[in-house]
Amino acid sequence: MNPLMKRLADRAAGEILEIARFLGGVAAVYLVLVTLGFAVFHIPSQSMQPTLEVGDRVVVSKWAYGYSRHSLPLGLGYILPDSWNARLAWGSPRRGDVVVFRDENQPDGRARNLIKRVIGIGGDTIEVRGGRLYINDEPAERVLDEIRNYREFPTQQIQTVTHYVEGLPDGREHSIYERSDNYALDDYGPVRVLPGTVFVMGDNRDASRDSRAPGGPGLVPLANVIGRAETVLFTFERCRREQGLYCPRGRVWQGL
Repeated sequence: MNPLMKRLADRAAGEILEIARFLGGVAAVYLVLVTLGFAVFHIPSQSMQPTLEVGDRVVVSKWAYGYSRHSLPLGLGYILPDSWNARLAWGSPRRGDVVVFRDENQPDGRARNLIKRVIGIGGDTIEVRGGRLYINDEPAERVLDEIRNYREFPTQQIQTVTHYVEGLPDGREHSIYERSDNYALDDYGPVRVLPGTVFVMGDNRDASRDSRAPGGPGLVPLANVIGRAETVLFTFERCRREQGLYCPRGRVWQGL
């Protein structure tokens, strides 16, 4: 090889090595961020309306409560044996937190990540009577806001719901939807929440497969909680403005 060709080959090899180092550094930073810091999850269903809509992408803080095998990126944690359920923890979900967790009780037998709101923590007694939530035999405050009509996704059928603001015992408030107070899950319990678990419900109370539902996630072990949802990062909205129909706006970068 002549000297010119050798210099060109050496330069090309050096540039390739620099690119490989750069990409390796980017991959390492990404793995650290998604393992120890944050992850982005998409909302595929209407179970958390009106807080979260289909198409929303939410930021989830993995460090909020601690780490388990469910915190590892790219599904690496699921290579570990099922018996490995250790959790490095320094906090636990509070009532009102919106959490992402691993549900291993899916009807098709496959585990999936779900997002719901924590309603009960260890030691609480949860009951629903005629659509009203009771925590430790005390009714959660429920204030009527308005009646809303909107198009469901993906059927595009018009659904009518009542929008309430619900208050939990520690003073935290959030919005909920009720289609009526006599749906299948509007009478439930009472159930005592075991230590080391949480009781979760969707904000769209009559369209949510949650801890109340037969075959649902039940009491969610804290080891299955991936993290706390913090805000909507961005959204692929699936509605258009129509006269008399509700089309949500303004969820991005708002607290949950």
